[in-house]
Parts: sequence; structure tokens; C-alpha cells
Amino acid sequence: MQTILVTGAAGFIGYHTCQQLLNQSFQVIGIDNLNPYYDVQLKKDRIAQIKDHEQFTFHHMDITDASALQSIFEANRPQLVIHLAAQPGVRYALDYPQAYIQSNLVGFSILMEIVRSFHVDHCIFASSSSVYGANAKMPFSEHDVVDHPVSLYAATKKSNEVIAHTYSHLFSIPLTGLRFFTVYGPWGRPDMAMFKFTKAIFEGNAIDVYNHGDMERDFTYVDDIVNGILAILNQPPQGDSRWSAQHPDPASSYAPYRIYNIGNNQPEKLMYLIRLLEKGIGKKAKQNLLPLQPGDVKQTYADITDLQRSTGFKPTTSLDEGVAKFIQWYKEYYKL
Repeated sequence: MQTILVTGAAGFIGYHTCQQLLNQSFQVIGIDNLNPYYDVQLKKDRIAQIKDHEQFTFHHMDITDASALQSIFEANRPQLVIHLAAQPGVRYALDYPQAYIQSNLVGFSILMEIVRSFHVDHCIFASSSSVYGANAKMPFSEHDVVDHPVSLYAATKKSNEVIAHTYSHLFSIPLTGLRFFTVYGPWGRPDMAMFKFTKAIFEGNAIDVYNHGDMERDFTYVDDIVNGILAILNQPPQGDSRWSAQHPDPASSYAPYRIYNIGNNQPEKLMYLIRLLEKGIGKKAKQNLLPLQPGDVKQTYADITDLQRSTGFKPTTSLDEGVAKFIQWYKEYYKL
């Protein structure tokens, strides 16, 4: 039985990942600081779904607490790590930049040092589609250079990739970064459009529609994301002997390091999402049409060829189906 450490275990993707790992008989050590960026009760309720599982242990702690993290590694000796803890959100960074520096940079660096000292077999870490920033070539490819982030959040995620490569090079640590594309589904994040729009429509309040609705996102259902994470878990990168220093590929390396997109490979118009929510809820949305916000991008679109080739990954949940599942969960959770 493999022991796996999941950071951000009370988060949206973290909770679903822990649940699937437990279903597959992993010993799971979950950590989370339960910060108040959004409703802490939602985070506690996620953990409540799995806290009594005999193969699950939860620790309320922050990844910036190096001594506490060290103690957890010493006590449990995880062979695998899935690092999902982070300060998320693009717009929040405009007002609270230090939250991103602490969690996404300081916390990540502390984790890398501990992963190095405990010789972990494979560490997967969450990156983001936001790293593509000002890139306009579609679909977004891991093989394209991503040196022009347009938000501090994106800059910290790009920094994680660079730090990870350095540790992989120096200490031969197998590290895989997954660039998530607009994840949604039951137990989702209240700060994201799917959740915010649903809440507002049910309550009869107006929704803020940025760039006057002229936006597209590669919405990816959470079960598809988790299936991708688990598919790559026991496939640590080996280092590519064909990697060329004359023509460096950003997605791979001579070191045991790899970057993958993980998305639905199907961008959808924001206005189509709103229509699906209106249909599923049975109410029209009141809309505040607003300009594009600082840090936002107009479109995301994941090229998932590499992940498909490596793992057979194939998203199976359409936006229509996923929205219906989210609305059903929302109604049940909030007793509507």
C-alpha cells in the first residue's frame, strides 16, 4: 500500500483527489490550512466526507510551517506527493499580493526542500493555464514559451515550474507539473464563475459578465482532472535523452521533469455557460456587462496531446452534463 501526501486536501481538487485515492486503496495523508479566502465551512464539509476513512489522516497546518511539514514526512514517509495547496485566484492578487508570495513561493520552496530530503518517488504539483498569459496562439501548448504572465497568480505558478526544474536538475527528483484549465464541478470553489453565477441566479442577483461576455474557457469537469492526476501518478518522468540544449523544449528536460496541460480540449463561450445555467436553474440571469479585468485573458484552450499520448487521458464529461451535475449538487448542499 503506497502512502501519498496531498497538500490542499480540503480544497476543491484536493478533496476529490483524496476521495479517489482512498477508493483505490492508497494511504492518504491530507494537509490544509483551511484559510478564509472563501467559505471555511465548505472546506470542513469536504473533509467531513472522508475524515472517517480508515486510510485517511488529516492535519490542519500550513505548508509554510517547515517544522510541522518535516514532522509529517518523518512520521509517514510518503512515497508520492500531490501538491495542490496554493493561494488561488487572479483578481484577489491585485489586493493581497503577499498571500501569493507566502503560499505559492515560500510554501512551494519549503516543500521542495523536504521532498528532496525524503527521496520521494514522484511529486506532482499544480500549475495553471494562467501561465500562458499574453500568449494568443491556440490551442495552448506546453511546448510554447510562457514568459509573459499577466497576473501575479500566473507569475507564481510559472515560478513553481522553474523552481521544480531546478530541484529536478540538482537532485534528480521526479517532478510533474499539471496546468489545470478552469476546473468545475460539485464541491467547487465559490470564487469561480460557475459557482458565483449559480448562486446569483438562484438568489435573483445580477452576475458580473466580463469583457461583455466575449470570453471562452476550456471548462474541465473535476472527475476528468482527477482521472488525469491518477493516470500520471505512477509514471514519474525519467528525463528525455533527446532533449536538445540547442532547441530547448519547455515541456520536458534531460532531468526527470515534465509539464502537461490537463483540460477538456474544448473551449466554450461564456454566454453558452450562462444559458446552460439559466436552463438548469429555470431562471434568467440578470447581467452586468463589464470590461475585461486586469489579469484576465479572453480565451483558454488546452492542447492535451502529450497527456493523451503518455497516459491515454481523455476527458469524458461535456459542459452540458457537468453543469447539470453541479446544479444538482448545489441544490442538495444548500437545501434548495
